[in-house]
Amino acid sequence: MDLGLRGRACIVTGATRGIGLATARMLCAEGARVLLTARSPDALERALAECGDAGGEARGVELDVTAADAGERAVAECVERFGSVEVLVNNAGTSAARPLAELTDDDWRLQWELNVMAPMRLMRAAAPRMAERGWGRIVNVSSSSGKRPSATNAAYSVTKAAELSLSRAFADAFARDGVLVNSVAPGPVETALWMAEGGLADQAAQTQGVSREEALAAARSKIPLGRFAAAEEIAAVIVFLCSERASNVTGAAWSVDGGSVPAIV
Repeated sequence: MDLGLRGRACIVTGATRGIGLATARMLCAEGARVLLTARSPDALERALAECGDAGGEARGVELDVTAADAGERAVAECVERFGSVEVLVNNAGTSAARPLAELTDDDWRLQWELNVMAPMRLMRAAAPRMAERGWGRIVNVSSSSGKRPSATNAAYSVTKAAELSLSRAFADAFARDGVLVNSVAPGPVETALWMAEGGLADQAAQTQGVSREEALAAARSKIPLGRFAAAEEIAAVIVFLCSERASNVTGAAWSVDGGSVPAIV
């Protein structure tokens, strides 16, 4: 199926690993022109090599999305490199297992900056430009934790819920201008966030006093499909929502969680 993304100018934040990298690769494979953003220049270089092998055109910019000028800088870079900005994927983010009582003000501020202020600034910079052209796609990568409270990290869960609301606000504001804004809500994904040494699997094992394998088995048992998602499975939904084929979808919060959240909306 042709998704109608060939030549489209795209921005993907947090694009050097996990869902972000899988999304950037998939957009490139569709023939899109993709600006990858990340904080690490070395990681950017490796990601650009992978995306270059997929097709399309990939460029990178070193960027901390929590900086006050990050939105304007990313959009300006995309316009300079590709002549426009037509697709934005707000993916940058991270989490850690932390009991509610141990979350500090700095923990709350970090999650607020990553999950609310950063995507807001990028959308604020990109959406009006898209509206001028009468076409645009924005996808915000939220979380199943945004659809139900999570005891793992309340700061992450609360701000991911706020990101879902933020997505809807922008969707309503720009729908008549041809700019479609949606979010996806993944459950656990088999990426470095969970699987790397010291990641969420190890943190869960330490908190529960069990082995890493037991902690992973417990996490998987809570998912109706019985497994974590692959990054490519989340990316496939994101790329569809970025495409011409998603022309009647806006303001949606698509669960891509293996059935983890028992809700029909």
